[in-house]
Amino acid sequence: MPMTESILVVEDEEKIARLLQIELECEGYQVSIAGSGPGGLEMYQEQQPGLLLLDVMLPGFSGIELLRRIRASDAHTPVLLLTAKSSVEDKVSGLDLGANDYITKPFQIEEVLARVRAALRLAASRRTAETDREPDSWLRAEDLELNEATREVIRAGRSIELTPREFDLLVYLLKNKRQVLNREQIMSAVWGYDYYGDTNVVDVYIRYVRKKIALDNGSELIHTVRGIGYVLKDNP
Repeated sequence: MPMTESILVVEDEEKIARLLQIELECEGYQVSIAGSGPGGLEMYQEQQPGLLLLDVMLPGFSGIELLRRIRASDAHTPVLLLTAKSSVEDKVSGLDLGANDYITKPFQIEEVLARVRAALRLAASRRTAETDREPDSWLRAEDLELNEATREVIRAGRSIELTPREFDLLVYLLKNKRQVLNREQIMSAVWGYDYYGDTNVVDVYIRYVRKKIALDNGSELIHTVRGIGYVLKDNP
């Protein structure tokens, strides 16, 4: 982990923000703190940090709104949500807007540090893959086409909009076409090896991607293998 990796903490509770700053700086990160949605957006734009720790409940505007504004122009910088909400639905809604992971309050600082390391490692590996990749490379299955470099997804000539997480999931399925993948494999590859979340999140995102790439004739590319997981394959 580079000693100069920068992290922006957007948290209005001063004690929590200070605790995170102290612990992260002890790990060698450079840490900045903002206490509101507008303040976080301004610091993000000025500093372009390597990772954001983002509280959901913020003055000015919410962490979810800040996340939405960041993801409008930046699909790659890791964002970890800090939230007091614990239901799967609330967590999935944040992830669906482009967050890389969530951390439920109250948290153990060791968990925060582990998730930060995992998110930064995953981001670094993706940057390396993008550097090594041919700029015009496409992944295909039947009439579905995906370009990793331009992040285009097309099926039967129709452009499809995916969130960053949905895109990563579809890339992994296409790269492992015809291979049956269990939920743990998918979660490790798409969410990161140190991800602590419930594997039910995989099922939710499979549904999202299936719906978005579906055709009116009902032709399915992503198939459920009962008791195991999922496989993407051409239809016979």
